[in-house]
Amino acid sequence: MKSLLIRILLVSTIWLPSLSFATQASQPDSLESQQKSLIQYFFAAARTGEEEVIRTFVKSGFPIDQINAQSYTALMVAAYHGQSEIVKTLLHYGADTCIQDKRGNTAIMGALIKGEFSIATTLYGYDCDPTLRNKAGMTLEEFAEFWGQKDLLVK
Repeated sequence: MKSLLIRILLVSTIWLPSLSFATQASQPDSLESQQKSLIQYFFAAARTGEEEVIRTFVKSGFPIDQINAQSYTALMVAAYHGQSEIVKTLLHYGADTCIQDKRGNTAIMGALIKGEFSIATTLYGYDCDPTLRNKAGMTLEEFAEFWGQKDLLVK
């Protein structure tokens, strides 16, 4: 039932408005509000481990690498909050591990900060440019060393 409700909400807020310009023009605030609510719901599911909700969103065409108002992806949020099953689900559906937030940090960096070592190890299995730097000028290796976690970065 929860899955069906999510699908209906997704269809009504993402695809139906594009069918009619008049509908889109007359209710822009409502559509924008609904889209913000969907984004918030998606990120709340990533943060709290609601795997069924995440799967439903992704299978319904929701962009897996959607960025929220804080510049994070769902993968970053799940990694930071220790949601290893959500991390695996997002990776299974093709989430990009190399996207950087407003500070230039990636999902693995968030996992390292929070001491989510098994998640960091999982994410390290996905290649990103090793020369990629955050806004503090650190590569992943330097970042891990700074946080005392360099030993985790072994393939």
